[in-house]
This record gives sequence, structure tokens and C-alpha cells, in this order.
Amino acid sequence: MLTFTKEQIKEIADQLDCGFKVFYHKETGELLVLPDTDRDFGMDTEDWQEDLDKLEENFMDYQEIHAMESRDSFRVMADFAEQLADEKLQSKLIHALNNKKPFSGFKFVIDNEDEQRQSWFDFKNKRYIEWTEEQLNLYNSRS
Repeated sequence: MLTFTKEQIKEIADQLDCGFKVFYHKETGELLVLPDTDRDFGMDTEDWQEDLDKLEENFMDYQEIHAMESRDSFRVMADFAEQLADEKLQSKLIHALNNKKPFSGFKFVIDNEDEQRQSWFDFKNKRYIEWTEEQLNLYNSRS
């Protein structure tokens, strides 16, 4: 059973949140961080070619750590809004989440809130770390 340090888990969570794919070697724990060409079709992957080749040649030796799906990210935004003490901001965020394009609406509102913007990033980061830990625990329990 592999164990990862808090720093490694944070790094994995950060990379997933930035839109990368993350794989770990099932025996050594070596991490491969690769661009998500499914999301960014046509991206130049030249800088990652060595790791892409390594993954392709040894695919069964690696486990992917998946990023949150849209519904999971939406839940994180809704949870953040629900826990706010600032009722005015809470109302704005809930309104944004209930309209068309909830992700861009939420981002617009939170980007214009100097005092709570960092709280949002801290909240999201904490939840992504929890998400990553849950996945690692799940994969390790199957091994």
C-alpha cells in the first residue's frame, strides 16, 4: 500500500485543479503530470513526450487520479456559498449558480469580492485535497 505525503497530495490536487491529468506508479508512487488533451485538444505536448511515452509503454503499471467532474465542482461552489456568513454575497453566489452558465457566473461574482476571494480559493483547495485523499484511499484499498 502506497502512502503519499501531505505535500504530494497537495501537489496532485493543485495539478488536477489546473486541468492536468495525474498518474502514479502503483509500486513506486512515481507521479506523472500530463496535459489533459481531452480538454485542450490540439495542445502542444512536446514538453511532456518522455512521460507520455513512459505511460503508454507501461500503462497498466499506473493509476490515474481523476479530476472532479462538473457536478462535483458545482457542489463545492454551492457548499462554499451555503457556509458564508455574508448573506449578501451568499445570495449573489446562489443566484449565479441557479442561472445559465453557473461556473462563469460564480467566478464573476467571487472575482469581484476582494475580501472573500481568497476564502474561496482556500475552501476549494481544501476540498480538492480531500477529493484527492479519498481517491488515493479508494485505489489503495483495492490493491
